[in-house]
Amino acid sequence: MRHARRRIVRRGARIAAVGGLLLGGLMVTQALASEPSGAQTPFSTGTSAMTASQTGSQLVSRLGTSRTAGSWVASDGKPVVAVTDRAAADAVTAAGARAKMVRHSMDQLKSATKTLSSAPRVAGTAWSVDYRTNQVVVQADRTVSASDWSRMTKLAHGIGDFVRMERSQGRFTTRVAGAQPIFSTSGRCSAGFNVTNGQGEFILTAGHCGPGGTLWFSDNTGQSQLGRTVTSEFPGDGDFSLIRYENGQATPGENVVAIGGGRGVRITAAGDPVVGEKVFRSGSTSGLHDGEVTALNATVNYPEGSVTGLIQTTVCAEPGDSGGPLFSEGIALGVTSGGSGDCQAGGTTFFQPVTKAMAALGVQLTGQGQAPGGASAGASAAPAPSVSASQGAAIAPGSAAPGAVQEVGATGTADGFLSRLTDPRSIGPGLLVIAGSLVALVATRYIRSEQERNAYRRAYAGTWG
Repeated sequence: MRHARRRIVRRGARIAAVGGLLLGGLMVTQALASEPSGAQTPFSTGTSAMTASQTGSQLVSRLGTSRTAGSWVASDGKPVVAVTDRAAADAVTAAGARAKMVRHSMDQLKSATKTLSSAPRVAGTAWSVDYRTNQVVVQADRTVSASDWSRMTKLAHGIGDFVRMERSQGRFTTRVAGAQPIFSTSGRCSAGFNVTNGQGEFILTAGHCGPGGTLWFSDNTGQSQLGRTVTSEFPGDGDFSLIRYENGQATPGENVVAIGGGRGVRITAAGDPVVGEKVFRSGSTSGLHDGEVTALNATVNYPEGSVTGLIQTTVCAEPGDSGGPLFSEGIALGVTSGGSGDCQAGGTTFFQPVTKAMAALGVQLTGQGQAPGGASAGASAAPAPSVSASQGAAIAPGSAAPGAVQEVGATGTADGFLSRLTDPRSIGPGLLVIAGSLVALVATRYIRSEQERNAYRRAYAGTWG
C-alpha cells in the first residue's frame, strides 16, 4: 500500500511538472507576441505623419493664407491642402500633395474667429476652424442658456454661412481633480513633461492646476514635497505653468511618458500637431487613450475665462488628467487643458501646445533636440529633474528608439528587476514556471531513482541475512 501511494504521488508530480512546462511555454509565447517593438508599436510608427505635416505646412507658407485654408493628413497618410484657386491647386499637386478647392481662405476664416472673440464672452462655448469642411465651428455645452445660444446664432449668421453651430451634451471644464499624479491643496493634476532653462529643472503642466506659489506633493498625504509653481498662465493666451523641483533632483536626461503597467514611451523632441494626426494622451485618472487632432488654434470659454490657441482633439479625458502629456511618434505635442465628456461616453478635449508654452516660458525639453520639421525643443547641458514613477515623473534611463515602449521606475534595482520578472507581459513569469517545472521533473526522477536504489539495497542485504 505504501509503495502504491508513492507511485501515485510521483505520477501526480510528473503530471504537474509537464503541465507547468506547457503553461510556461504558452506564457512566454504570449509575452513575445505582445511585446512591442520599435517598428510595430503605435507610439513609434516612424510613418509619414510628420513628413506629411511638413509638406502641408510648407505649401501653406509658400502660397499664403489668402490662397489657402489650412492643411491636414488624410486617412491614407497623404497631405491635403485647401486652396482657393486653380493655380494654387496645381502647385500643391506638383509638390506631391493633394489639393482641395474651397470657397473661403484662411484669412476669411480667421476674420470670423476674431469677430466671435470680440463679442461678449459666453462661458461654455468654444470655436475652432475645421480645415476639412472649410468652416468655423462654434460649440456650446449644456450650460449655455437658450437666450445666449440664440444671440450667438444670430452673430454667426451675420458672419456668413461658413460658420457652423453645434450643441454639445457635455460641459467644457478644466480637468483638475501624466502622466503621473501630483497633488496640491486645490486638487490633483498630472505631470506633463520635464523641462529646463539651463539653470533649473521644472515640470511643465497645465496653468489652471494652480497659480504661482502653489505647493505640490508627490502623494496625497502631503509627506513628500515635490516642488512649487513658479509661473502660470491661465486664462488668456494659454494654459500652462512651471513647477520647480524642490531639491533639483538629477535625471538621466530623458523624457519618458508613463503609460501604465510600469512602462513608458520615450519622447525625443517637441513639435506641432497636424489636423488628422493620430495622437495619444496619458493621465493619472484615466490612463492612456488615443484619438485624432480635429482643429488647431481653438478658443475655449471656460467658466474661469477664455483660453486661446489650443489643440482640439477627440481624445477623452477626465478630472485629474489635467496637465498630462499629449504625444505622437515620440514627439511631445501638448499638455491637457480641458474639455467635455469622459472616457466612457467620449468627448472633446483641448490641449496647450508645448512649443508655444516653452517659447513663452523660455524653457526646453530635458535633454532633447529638435523635432523633424517642428519647433526646436532645445538641448541643454544641465541635467533634468526626476522623481520616481509614483512621484509624477515620466522618466526612465537607458537608450531607446523614439517613441519606443520601455520600463519606467526603479530600473537597475532589485525591485525593478523583480517587477520586470513578474510582469505578466514579459517573458519572466513564463521562464520562472518553466524553470520550476524542470526542477520538479528532475527532482521526481532523482527521488524515484533513490527509492529504487534503496529498495535494491534492502533486498540485496536480505539475501545475505
